[in-house]
Amino acid sequence: MTTLMVADDHPLFREALSAVISAGLPDCQLLETDNLAGALSHASRHEALDLLLLDLDLPDAEGLSGLAMLRERLPRLPVAIVSAEQDRRIVLEAIEMGAVGYIPKSTPRAELLAALARILDGQLYLPPSIMLRPPVEDTSVAPSSGDALSARLSRLTGKQLEVLEQMTRGASNKRIAQELDIAETTVKTHVSAILRKLGVASRIQAILAAGEVDMSELSVSRRQR
Repeated sequence: MTTLMVADDHPLFREALSAVISAGLPDCQLLETDNLAGALSHASRHEALDLLLLDLDLPDAEGLSGLAMLRERLPRLPVAIVSAEQDRRIVLEAIEMGAVGYIPKSTPRAELLAALARILDGQLYLPPSIMLRPPVEDTSVAPSSGDALSARLSRLTGKQLEVLEQMTRGASNKRIAQELDIAETTVKTHVSAILRKLGVASRIQAILAAGEVDMSELSVSRRQR
């Protein structure tokens, strides 16, 4: 049996989320808590816990501090963020810290259940509603760094950009192969080339790099060449 825990300090949302999960995943056992201490206590006692759904703002943990503590204390526990926060930089930072997914509280029921199914299947979930949104310009970042990133991204072929776009949505190699109608081995070749051209060591780092630019503009530009 799959066991999930919901950590959120708003009773109405916590109960509503639990109800949606119970209806959509009837074989799932649900645990609930309204603070980080409760989440740590429950997770420590339930070794079979498959996923913790964590709110970013709990009474005893603000922002990503709760995720940081969970990663430190229980590094093997899969944690997905469920939050009203819509800032793509927060989403990417959470993933970089080890979250297995980020689900906005505005997510429709069917999409929420699909996200949970993807995460429980071992895949990463990134919200399309946020990841496909053009990035907000960060004036604290030196223009040269952005130019260097754009230059590296411009080295990607059209197909590699399509693969990278799918990666930013959390798609697995198998899913990318299905979406682009190519062999999974070809996807792996493209992913390796993407990492090499971007000068990064992992898929997460590639996703983070893509998160700093407007992928839609890059894709359109490349297709027009």
